[in-house]
Amino acid sequence: MLRKSNFKILIFSILILTISKISAQEKVVDKVLAVVGGKIILQSDVENQYIQLTAQGYNSGSDLKCELLEELLFQKLLLNEAIIDSIEVSESQVEQALDRRLRMFVAQIGSEEKLEEYFNKSILEIKADLRDLIKDQLLTQQMQEQITADIKITPSEVKKFLKDIPKDSLPLINSEIELAQIVRFPKISESEKIEVKERLHGLRERVVNGSNFSTLAILYSEDPGSAKGGGDLGYIGRSDVVSEFAAVAFNLREKNEVSKIVETDFGYHIIQLIDRKGEKVHVRHILLIPKVSPIVKMKAIQQMDSIANLIKNDSISFEEAAGKFSEDEISSTNGGIVVNDQTGTTKFESTEIEKSTYYAIKNLEINEISKTFETKDERGKLSLQFVKINSRTEPHVANIKSDYLKIQQIALEEKKQKEIEAWVNEKIENTYIRIDDSYKNCKFMNKNWVN
Repeated sequence: MLRKSNFKILIFSILILTISKISAQEKVVDKVLAVVGGKIILQSDVENQYIQLTAQGYNSGSDLKCELLEELLFQKLLLNEAIIDSIEVSESQVEQALDRRLRMFVAQIGSEEKLEEYFNKSILEIKADLRDLIKDQLLTQQMQEQITADIKITPSEVKKFLKDIPKDSLPLINSEIELAQIVRFPKISESEKIEVKERLHGLRERVVNGSNFSTLAILYSEDPGSAKGGGDLGYIGRSDVVSEFAAVAFNLREKNEVSKIVETDFGYHIIQLIDRKGEKVHVRHILLIPKVSPIVKMKAIQQMDSIANLIKNDSISFEEAAGKFSEDEISSTNGGIVVNDQTGTTKFESTEIEKSTYYAIKNLEINEISKTFETKDERGKLSLQFVKINSRTEPHVANIKSDYLKIQQIALEEKKQKEIEAWVNEKIENTYIRIDDSYKNCKFMNKNWVN
């Protein structure tokens, strides 16, 4: 059985999938099951999630439809209050969350083409289906964060929390790894940059002479997030994109005007203005990324191998080499130690390690150095690196000595959950809530929903 927190994550994932898959489902005769303030919950909201969960073999041990309805009541209460409190999310936040969600789907299903085939919709249509749902989710997240923003936990509370847990219920801590890395970014030659700019200039000339910008973006742009949509970035504000891009995009005046070539950390772009609306512009772009030549890459790999050999021969320590040779701005100042962006600590579970790094280290012993391998950062920039494992823990039952930070986080989450439950009870008393009679006999975890 899933824990309640995992159930909520699963419910949201199923809800996302249901939106775009609904056309393939047997149609549900719809009616309003519940009203929370100004928000409604439809029978189809519950039924379609129920179909998806049962198809995946989920068994809660109780009335699943009641569980689903209660989770939706909670989400709608948060959303209703977020609107009352005038909480806002920007278009760029929504787009970034959309892109993350789609990347997750693509990773799960194998490719964008398979995702489009599964939903029988284009990527743009899938994004359109999800946009409002993602916005609502971000609003509820911000509302929940606002409720618990001032919640802190003391060391004595952490110790008491651990003491009060029955021994057979203590959390199991998965194996964790601490990594150190040395990273180099092979230089792109001037000839490669010139070649890319010449190609981009040719594409610009084609647009000026009547070719369709959107079609050329689909064919040639190397921006994976926008190419299939004809390079369309939607309405953006100045702070939504890097400054070099914004300076050029906001300087375009005429509709369909095409910029000169602009260089950013992502590569080289041309930008076309579609529309203006207040402090935002609607643009599309074509991105071309200069590639590292095979000769330069080979020399860079040889340099990395030389550095690794110096460390292996004890001519220099890994920590000193990281400070002297590594071009990663953060880890190079910390002996090469890598920080986990998800947790803020230096510990990684295997599922949190980037794929190419995981394959490089999976058979390494502690303090052993991997072979040099290549990867790309979030901007598509090629890097070469090698890593070593500083430490690895075995799976074990949580204890205060080894796992204080994890226990602290679990205890803090429980304290936040109690604060949220108190908030829910207060808001239920002051919010109009109506639940259809067919669900009045549900054994909700919070009995106040039907009182």
